[in-house]
Amino acid sequence: MNYLMHLYLAGPDPELQLGGLMGDFVKGPLDERYPPGIVAGLRLHRRIDSLAAVSPHCRASRQRLAPRFGHTRAVLVDIFYDHFLAVHWDAFHPLPLADFAAGVYRLLDRNRALLPDSLARIAPRMAADDWLTSYRDRAAVHTALQRIATRLSRVTALGEGAAELDRCGAELLTDFRGFMAEARQTVLPAPD
Repeated sequence: MNYLMHLYLAGPDPELQLGGLMGDFVKGPLDERYPPGIVAGLRLHRRIDSLAAVSPHCRASRQRLAPRFGHTRAVLVDIFYDHFLAVHWDAFHPLPLADFAAGVYRLLDRNRALLPDSLARIAPRMAADDWLTSYRDRAAVHTALQRIATRLSRVTALGEGAAELDRCGAELLTDFRGFMAEARQTVLPAPD
């Protein structure tokens, strides 16, 4: 759900990016159905998710959110961190976000045959509605949370979660910055 974060942390390699984006859609053991670079991206996605599960920054963010959001607080943190990354993109990446996103959409289109069915179904909408840059807008965050809430098996307050950005956004932004430093140090390859 935090597509932008996984794409950013995958670095410039297209196969790592593709695997990073596919990570929420590929479950279970990783086998030979994907090229090695994509498998490396899938493994990277899992490492990032494991880091987020234990990170003190992510834990602090989850605890800041109202208890009524229960287990969906992790989803809120994922979406909020993508929002913060989109808003502050220029501080993290030399390429403008719109250009980066356009490259990702081209990557998805060129690799349609490799995409898991569920990602293949949403990829055209992702590109048409420019999901990656839309996360800059709080209205898009609200829409994304409502859309995700409709896919859950139980009724939750997730669709109302965007209001938490108003309530504790400054603290969440501090947590996000801490997590980005931690994640970049942990998962990005060291420069040559």
